[in-house]
Amino acid sequence: MADVTAGSGTTPEPELKRVMGPGLLLLFIIGDILGTGIYALTGKVANQVGGAVWVPFLVAFLVALVTGFSYLELVTKYPHAAGAALYTHKAFGVHFLTFMVAFTVMSSGITSAATASRAFAANFAEAFEFDLSTGIGVTLVALAFILVVAAINLRGVAEGVKLNVVLTCVELSGLLIVIVIGLWALGFGNGDFGRIVEFDTGDRSALGGVIVATTLAFYAMVGFEDSVNMAEECKEPSRIFPKVLLAGLLLTGLIYVVVSITAIALVPAEELGQGDTPLLKVVEAGAPGFPTHIFAFITMFAVANSALINMLMASRLLYGMARQGVIPRPLGAVHAYRRTPHLAIAFTTVLALGLILFVGEVPELGGTTALLLLTVFTIVNVAVLVLRRDTVEHKHFRTPTALPVVGAITCGFLVTPWTDRNTDQYVIAGILLAIGAALWVVNYLVIRVSHGERPAAEAVPIPEPEREE
Repeated sequence: MADVTAGSGTTPEPELKRVMGPGLLLLFIIGDILGTGIYALTGKVANQVGGAVWVPFLVAFLVALVTGFSYLELVTKYPHAAGAALYTHKAFGVHFLTFMVAFTVMSSGITSAATASRAFAANFAEAFEFDLSTGIGVTLVALAFILVVAAINLRGVAEGVKLNVVLTCVELSGLLIVIVIGLWALGFGNGDFGRIVEFDTGDRSALGGVIVATTLAFYAMVGFEDSVNMAEECKEPSRIFPKVLLAGLLLTGLIYVVVSITAIALVPAEELGQGDTPLLKVVEAGAPGFPTHIFAFITMFAVANSALINMLMASRLLYGMARQGVIPRPLGAVHAYRRTPHLAIAFTTVLALGLILFVGEVPELGGTTALLLLTVFTIVNVAVLVLRRDTVEHKHFRTPTALPVVGAITCGFLVTPWTDRNTDQYVIAGILLAIGAALWVVNYLVIRVSHGERPAAEAVPIPEPEREE
């Protein structure tokens, strides 16, 4: 093992365990991107554009793909945990900016996990026909669920990734059921493909409607960036990431487009946009005799997977930034036996429990999460160009220069009010960023005063871990 130190420079510490090969990494990416977005967002997107519901998903996929190329260059160049925060730190060397990017990504993951836990509790009650309508029961189940996720995370990444494989297969099975039933019904003439080219954008132009819908649909495409925070637990990340990440994006993009076309061909846009279970309506329309209650279980497992992956990502991001000296170094500690970042896991779990208890379900969460991550993606695309001046000894992927330029422009535009985004999303994002700024001040004082360190770009780079054979 490489001799990585946390503070004194004399005590060797264990490293994260490299268990993820190409297959596990691919399932991790697919499971993270699929999440719960497609199960709930199809109807909301249809409300914005009408029958052309597949167009915003396609545009969101293309924007994500361009940014994915930027992530590929950076993760193969710097195969460490921390992802966007690490790239920001190396590119700009501004501690405040690095901290805010790390806080933004981490808070989006933890908030999504906390919300997913409440969704899990609600679907748990529906699947088993329990009466949790008081709200207290939902909160208790959600808290217990997050503790189970923490236990799996502490147990080891191998266990977490293997569970992700099972849950991802459940997610995929639900979408495949929708596709098969839809194609079967359409084969018998029970549908109208003419709807897929109909735009109903209200007072907006067709372009304006697509832009607004894309800000919603983009939430369904986020997730691939979580995988770069698992780089230190992947075998040969510089070699396997390019083909695996691109394959994951292409597969999920194809699934989204096929599902959305099937949905709108079987169910009119105005009906699809009502309620929170659009795909259930597709199954009911295509196969009335199908036992639709099974979707309560499928959705339950889908949101469980989202929570698991987000908590894995958040803890690894915290670990990576602690190893960079951007946040207090103890949070970068690795358990000697389990080889998991146990203090980072404990910290992120406490935050998630607090969100469940005191925040609950946040309105416009999906749009706010996309807003925050689009801001981060803009910075990442710029960082790729800045870091071209930094050379490394090992071979790595290099994206065509035009792609990060296009990525920065498109992601930056989707952040602006010109997209007609709901203003509540800016309010929620502003509150989160204000909390992050306040925490930065506290963190700066702790590191500079208590530890006598400078939380700036002079932080010693992480030695590249040795590969496990």
